[in-house]
Amino acid sequence: MQTTPRVLVVGGGLAGLVASRHLAGGGADVTLLERDETVGGRVRTLERDGYRFDRGFQVLFPAYPAVRRELDLEALDLRRFTSGATIARPGRRSVLADPRQRPGAIPATLRNRDITMGDRLRVARLWWALRGTDPDRVFDDAREEDVSIERFLRERGFSDGFVEEFVAPFYGGITLDRSLSTSSRVFEYTFATLAAGGAAVPARGMEAIPAQLAERVRDVGGAIEAGVEVTAISSGESTATVETADGATRDADAVVVATDPPAARELTGLESIPTDARGCVTQYYALPDGTDLETGKRLVLNAHEDEGPNHVVPHSAVAPEYAPDGRTLVSATYLGEPEDDDRTLAERTRRALESWYPKRRFEGLETLHTDRIPFAQFDQPPGIYDRLPDARDPDGPVYLAGDYTRWSSIQGAMRSGRDAAGAVLEDLSQYPVA
Repeated sequence: MQTTPRVLVVGGGLAGLVASRHLAGGGADVTLLERDETVGGRVRTLERDGYRFDRGFQVLFPAYPAVRRELDLEALDLRRFTSGATIARPGRRSVLADPRQRPGAIPATLRNRDITMGDRLRVARLWWALRGTDPDRVFDDAREEDVSIERFLRERGFSDGFVEEFVAPFYGGITLDRSLSTSSRVFEYTFATLAAGGAAVPARGMEAIPAQLAERVRDVGGAIEAGVEVTAISSGESTATVETADGATRDADAVVVATDPPAARELTGLESIPTDARGCVTQYYALPDGTDLETGKRLVLNAHEDEGPNHVVPHSAVAPEYAPDGRTLVSATYLGEPEDDDRTLAERTRRALESWYPKRRFEGLETLHTDRIPFAQFDQPPGIYDRLPDARDPDGPVYLAGDYTRWSSIQGAMRSGRDAAGAVLEDLSQYPVA
């Protein structure tokens, strides 16, 4: 008589939640253990005084295949950014818009002297070339040579101005790497998915995403225990044991490690788990009533980043639910780990804004919240994807679920959770994930 297999999932981020849902849906007895008091991992939202502060600069790409598969996007009540950006530099700003989305912005885009007509044609050709690409194959297919984003763009003839003043800050926000030394596979994947579905945030903040996933775990019979820290994992040939911070142990037929990369490496001993980090600091501000950055729902990109942040996000313009009625909420993100204290960072942001908007003063800029995130992503240089671990790499019935088995993104995390669940169910002779 076959018994129901017991599976423990360690870590309640997106990967762990997706893995738990598919494991429970596949017939396993699943318990997710999360060391914090709430699930979500790096995807969190702080609510205070009527404001919503996502943990760092985070957006959702609704066209990600795993996002469409795992989430009810309608229930998230998405608020969408306008494609393109306002490019800011001392003394002036210019608009780069997506004519497919906003035909009315075409004149402003055509007047943008910082982007050549050749660059516009190259963007169109690139979009046409990538639009039919199977996104999953971007990372799965073997390549003779993986190159950086900068080299990928230079080889296609993009101008210095386009690469350095638009792509560098725009992809600095996505990869936390303004130098564009990240693998071009990230550019190809995100360029195609942005063109297909843009970027958005849930009206209730990014934490609505793990909240929905947790509800789905419970709907299929999975259990979630918060405030439980796993400190060690051991395994035999057919069973695994986790030890928790209170000294207790739990046995299972399989354990899925879905923690952050440093914790996953410590728990499993796998050196192939990447731990070189990309970090950032995001600071939230209230602007005086009636202040308009004249960017609509577009990002403001810092073309030079000599003193100011990499980019500024007009949160309350995109999602009015992020701020109390009548208030204007924006954020500024600095890449890396700047040593400046919160007050100095806010002063740097104020000076940058006054440089970009020379007819205005921003003495009323009010600092509301600061997030310092040393490990926001793992570093993704060319060639890294051939060295990432597989879900089955740990010894015994221990598995990995984390974006570090795919690529650093919401898509990578969700896809990895489903892959790990499928591996566990297959090895335990259960039905494959539906």
